[in-house]
Amino acid sequence: MTIMRSMLFVPGNDRKALEEAMTFHADVIVLDLEDLVPPAEKEKARQMVCENINFCGSTGSEAWVRVNSWETNMTNDDLEAVVYEGLKGINLTKVGCAADVQRLDWRLEELERNRGLEIGSIKICLLVETALGIVNAFESCAASPRVVAAIFGAVDYTRDMQVKLTSEAVEQQFARGYLAIAAKAARILAIDAPFLSYLDITGFERNVAEGRQMGYKGRMIVHPNLVEASNRLYSPNPLDVEWAKDIVKVFEEEAIAKGKAAISFNNKMVDTPVYLNAVDILKAQSEIDTKLRK
Repeated sequence: MTIMRSMLFVPGNDRKALEEAMTFHADVIVLDLEDLVPPAEKEKARQMVCENINFCGSTGSEAWVRVNSWETNMTNDDLEAVVYEGLKGINLTKVGCAADVQRLDWRLEELERNRGLEIGSIKICLLVETALGIVNAFESCAASPRVVAAIFGAVDYTRDMQVKLTSEAVEQQFARGYLAIAAKAARILAIDAPFLSYLDITGFERNVAEGRQMGYKGRMIVHPNLVEASNRLYSPNPLDVEWAKDIVKVFEEEAIAKGKAAISFNNKMVDTPVYLNAVDILKAQSEIDTKLRK
């Protein structure tokens, strides 16, 4: 079960920021070794991340680590420092092609074997944030069974495209939509880009609604102010849950049990795809309820 309504990124070299972040109950806390850590602090951050992985996961959040991209020549050092018991996954940055993912898969297996960890236990989330990454998105998403999610990295994508990043996100529409499709085709979660105007809750809600219509299931968050809204907005709407309960009940009793493929309910036609959509809503809510009970 993978629930990533909120992925809160925290500087790996800042213990105080981590302690604060843990009070917001994000589904995933990502200890960062990349952009949130200055070059001079990388080695310190690796040590601190290693020390804090289990602490990070002590309040119900999953502990993940974002590592530097392969092109920086820092990725191996990052992985050596953090692949230990308690780590749930690695966020790989600047993914350009399937080979980037397969290289990480191979390295993780090597470290798991050497350190007595279950093979395949450490998952992968891709950050797709360049034009090349978008073009190769499906192949990357499908490159390893470890991959459970892919994030659209709008900040670096717009920089790569040499266009202005805006809250309206018009400049992101094609790439944002395409990554969601690629993720769905690969049977993984699509995680939306960070929303930088963290005090603009109304704008965030509007942006989330747009992304959800594209197929996004969660959010990369760089400020804890948005965690609560993200958890709420990426959970099924309570009204939709009640609708789904009614649809499942009536369809199973009036259609499936009687050998029919369609029925009328509240003056609307309900067929198998509508029923299956309702089942998906109830499954998603059940998974969230299970997580919250832990």
